[in-house]
Amino acid sequence: MSFSSSGEVFSWLSRFINLERGQKPKSFRLDRMEILAELAGHPERCAPSIHIAGSKGKGSVTAMLAAMLTAAGFRAARYMSPHVIDIRERLCLGDSYFKEETYIRAGDELREIVEVSLPAAANPLFDRSLEDGCEPTYWELLTLFFFLCARKEGCDVMVVETGMGGRLDSTNVLDPLASVITLIELEHTAILGKTITEVAGEKAGIIKQGKPLILAKQNEEALEVFRKKTCEKNSPLLYLPEIAEISNVDVSSRGTSFTISFNEAGKSLLSAPLSLSIPVPGKVQAENAALAIAALKTAFPRLTAATGNRASNDQAQIEQDAIRRGLESLNLPARFEKIAPASQDAAASQDAAASQDAASSDTPPFIIDGAHTPESLALCVETFCSLYGEGGVLVFGCAADKDAAAMAKAAHSHFAKIFITTPGNFKTSDPALVYETFAQTAGREKTALVKNTHEAINAARDFAQKNNLPILGTGSFYLVSEIRKIICQ
Repeated sequence: MSFSSSGEVFSWLSRFINLERGQKPKSFRLDRMEILAELAGHPERCAPSIHIAGSKGKGSVTAMLAAMLTAAGFRAARYMSPHVIDIRERLCLGDSYFKEETYIRAGDELREIVEVSLPAAANPLFDRSLEDGCEPTYWELLTLFFFLCARKEGCDVMVVETGMGGRLDSTNVLDPLASVITLIELEHTAILGKTITEVAGEKAGIIKQGKPLILAKQNEEALEVFRKKTCEKNSPLLYLPEIAEISNVDVSSRGTSFTISFNEAGKSLLSAPLSLSIPVPGKVQAENAALAIAALKTAFPRLTAATGNRASNDQAQIEQDAIRRGLESLNLPARFEKIAPASQDAAASQDAAASQDAASSDTPPFIIDGAHTPESLALCVETFCSLYGEGGVLVFGCAADKDAAAMAKAAHSHFAKIFITTPGNFKTSDPALVYETFAQTAGREKTALVKNTHEAINAARDFAQKNNLPILGTGSFYLVSEIRKIICQ
């Protein structure tokens, strides 16, 4: 029986082990995904790809790449996580969902593979009765589902973000035109390793033989790992601090403007400085954009290759226009997004850009950001305070596997009141332990534990309104997704 809607497909997928709820060591292995891809006729090879890994910023870079490729005329399939509003955000065509028919037909094909082809193959890796076997995981199937959707849509290119790590991530069946690695921090240490060197080694697993790596600024430990791996793979290394310069950065509540230029080492990417703007506040977004531009021009030196109908126009101007229009059209929910109640603007609950405009007159301002590592939180807080001042209100929640102590250290001194709450129920969390961590750092007088997220938001808004203070909700994409639903419903 065929699926009748995309909702039915995602409901069926939810029956399987969800790696985001807790990775099982026996299922975290790439050979399982290779078997599934083969049974599906290798949909991961349906179009050239760009592969993105990292600890922070990889979602932004993925979205920027897809937006610029779309502006250049490519049919760019985009795979990223987590979602904020709708699960279909994870599997998109440019900045839009795939057609409903595409989700349905790809879902039918996926179920056929799982329920017919895989049992017929009788592979021990998927036999739950054996010690090393288990059923296909949610993440494996979601990744395969994306590849099937991209193939059915006849996409020109795929922009694919890893889920966790890189070396053993299910997306690593790709053989991309180029790999991108954003900033590395300690994360998922139970699986990826307890040192920066170990985590970087897992991320470096996406580097392919002879294919270029575009690398964000790293600390020396991580950089050494990537230099060694690219040397072993005979892969060109484009290290952003060595090839590009970002200047004239201006951050406002409506976004970020900046100028990017490439030196002699990267001059083939862009021959002249380019002034750009992104509708997302934060200096880090300028850095993400520079990384995305370097990756775009490395993978596609001529951006008109997809359409081939503009040969008579000036190539450099076409490329600049595509980059500019792509970044200006960027839609990134929960990346320093200003939200407003739905009663102020009905579109705010569905469109992040509309939400930014709708919230411009909201008092007090409520900002949400999915910062979930110490470095990303520090940058988020820096941007927040530069725009709205010190001493605001923080609503914070994080998963149990995050470094709450480091995040408390980065944030506590910048807020007058801190509300600790539950970051949704998608991942394991311990709000009481996070509260104790923040209370020890910030003091119990200004730290409150309100486990119910709705109640925490109400308490934060009451406190903010009485004291005319801005609010920042952060620490987890799952938390800010809940905040957005509650505020914008």
